[in-house]
Amino acid sequence: MDRITTDLLAQGHISKEQIDRLQRAGVDNDTLLETLTKVGAVSVNFVKRFVVEQIRSGQYDISIIKQYHFLDAQSVMQHLAEVMDFQFLDLDSIDMDYRLTDRIPLSQLKRFNALPIKENDLSVTIAFLDPLNIEAQEAIQRLFPRKPIDIAVATEKQIQAYLFKVELKDSVKELVINIRNELNSIGREQTKDAAEASSILQLIEVILKACIKARASDIHIEPTENNCTVRARIDGKLSEVFIFDKDIYPPLASRLKILANLDIAEKRKPQDGRFSTPVGGREYDFRFSTLPIMYGESIVMRVLDKEKALVKLEDAGMDEAGYKKLHKALMTPYGIILVTGPTGSGKTTTLYGALNELRSVEEKVITVEDPVEYRMNLIQQVQVKASVGLSFADALRSILRQDPDKIMIGEIRDQETLEIAIKAALTGHLVISTLHTNDAVSSIPRMVDMGIEPYLISGSVVAIQAQRLIRKICPACKVEEQLPASVLAPYKQYFPDDTIFYKGAGCKECNGAGYTGREMISEVLPISETLSSMIAQSASKDAMIEQALKEGFEPMFVNGMKKVASGVTTLEEILRVVKS
Repeated sequence: MDRITTDLLAQGHISKEQIDRLQRAGVDNDTLLETLTKVGAVSVNFVKRFVVEQIRSGQYDISIIKQYHFLDAQSVMQHLAEVMDFQFLDLDSIDMDYRLTDRIPLSQLKRFNALPIKENDLSVTIAFLDPLNIEAQEAIQRLFPRKPIDIAVATEKQIQAYLFKVELKDSVKELVINIRNELNSIGREQTKDAAEASSILQLIEVILKACIKARASDIHIEPTENNCTVRARIDGKLSEVFIFDKDIYPPLASRLKILANLDIAEKRKPQDGRFSTPVGGREYDFRFSTLPIMYGESIVMRVLDKEKALVKLEDAGMDEAGYKKLHKALMTPYGIILVTGPTGSGKTTTLYGALNELRSVEEKVITVEDPVEYRMNLIQQVQVKASVGLSFADALRSILRQDPDKIMIGEIRDQETLEIAIKAALTGHLVISTLHTNDAVSSIPRMVDMGIEPYLISGSVVAIQAQRLIRKICPACKVEEQLPASVLAPYKQYFPDDTIFYKGAGCKECNGAGYTGREMISEVLPISETLSSMIAQSASKDAMIEQALKEGFEPMFVNGMKKVASGVTTLEEILRVVKS
């Protein structure tokens, strides 16, 4: 039996009969305490209070919390802080002063699981995992001889994550010192010269390399009150990669603006640009955007990997049946094919995958995009520029006089663009574009709402694909998972009885997330003669879904459940991304 269960039994909080009953039922010793809480023999809150009391009295080491995954570490630490009258800190919600970490050796911070947070005229706040570790408190107090330390409590997971950021900051410490020396020798007022300093260029190279190595799709550089943070969007979620002192931000921002051919003196208005640069031996494009915020400008760079534009549709995660339906639609001589989904669902990648299949020397393919994300051979790409009167609609009108065979519209945003697209489809062109709807069938009423007559929609739309991106389980830490019956019950019809469920335990490869990479789940709705007739007669959405299911339509949720059953992703991930 585990330590806590043994002590609860010894103190009479649970009975021997309760334990014997569970052991006879085959409950493993490792999950005995969790099962006792589930059957109501003892509450989780009582166990938390019991553990905190034992830690406070010195009976348990604080590391015992890690052995019981069902005990939420944050709530246990919060209760411990409350009982001991210390401040509990959620490190993600505060703007730490990272300059304080320069005054304490990183090895000591790691040894004591401690992190300096802020300093004022009276004291220095230090977050500890173990507020009872007197040796740690005395060692850190010696480093701040003129001010007393204020003890705060934080979770081990957060302290470790922020110590890793401090380690990354230390890895570029020499570069940062060189930048400061160059800034001092140039003079801060000579902004352009400062931005050209060689150490800033090296720092940009380090940032781009680190983010691309981590598979980032976007890089965010943001000034805060105390720091300059670099965050990367990896598999759809943002995570901090670097943290610099605030004085590094101005030359860094200026140099990036020069790369993107923007005005470095303009800080009051948003600006957009792009640049290309080799990273790790490969050429990458970066779409660059600035936005004025309270402490400077928020900079976001979209990483455009040219090789991703050449991804085949079947390699993007489409199942064979869905791919065949979409491929058949792409081979039709005229009509509209729509790809739908929210922002960040991979619609543009799908469009480029489709273009990759369509482009040839024998046919003229023209695109209208805002902005042009990937540059492709054999395709004429038009960049929308509203400032000079070149909107989607204006560009489309001109394109129709350019004798195209196939047209790709980056996004249908308004009635005028949709009307011209339908006109192009009805006059013998194949048009592919994107629309913002949650599922395939919803695109029909959406187009009617935009002011298009149902008979025009029925005569022009060939197929509609809706899609999302789901995170894939990390293969390096993939383990079997036992899903509770209560969680599985509503979705049992989607899984065979012998289905084995998996999850990522979290490892170095995936930075503890349990997921690496993303894959598409989709639903493809070919518009049959029957569905076309129903659209023309303004049939209800439910009636169209019923007919589509009769014709073999597989909803996106079902497609996602197949990915769970095949061990590609988790049930939790599908429920996060798609509604049932």
